[in-house]
Amino acid sequence: MKLKIRIAVITFSTLAALAAAASGTTLQNLNTAYQGESNAANRYQEFAKKAETENLKQAAKLFRAASASEEIHRKIIEKAILKMGGQIATFKLDAITPASTADNLRSAIKGETAEKSTMYPDFLATARTDNEKSAIRAFNYALEAEKKHAEYFQLALDKIGGELPVTCYLCKDCGLLLTQLPAKKCPVCREGLKEFKIIN
Repeated sequence: MKLKIRIAVITFSTLAALAAAASGTTLQNLNTAYQGESNAANRYQEFAKKAETENLKQAAKLFRAASASEEIHRKIIEKAILKMGGQIATFKLDAITPASTADNLRSAIKGETAEKSTMYPDFLATARTDNEKSAIRAFNYALEAEKKHAEYFQLALDKIGGELPVTCYLCKDCGLLLTQLPAKKCPVCREGLKEFKIIN
């Protein structure tokens, strides 16, 4: 079990290292983010399967919803890369060896916290300096979503073993994940409620 936990931590440490190693150009930062979002989408799918085997239905649902959110960000980032005339860098998805759901949640919290606290704010600052509007939009959408992911993963960890039913609403436009619908519009992309779908 200790080995599995270590693998999950290394995965997120690799993401942080990629961000730190970026030379600071917006295009390189977009490719770093693309790899990070691709790996997160894949990782959370595997974590969802593990949660199902532990009969943690709400945690599994949350991981599936977060995976769908990351997939939307991946596509938005891809569009930004291509709009800037760049190419998607070749890479391989990280190998995933899920630990217990509790440890998977801890690893997810660590990764999301790094993204919302350091990686995406730094990427946004560079994109604004470069005045790359498509990149600013992509990074901002991802940043706002990662904040929610970290919050929801922490709540799930706090309630593990005594799960409360949760409804996951995902904005199809920007990838924002919410557990309660906003009054009128998505607070991030300002699209109407029709853009939200429920993830089961």
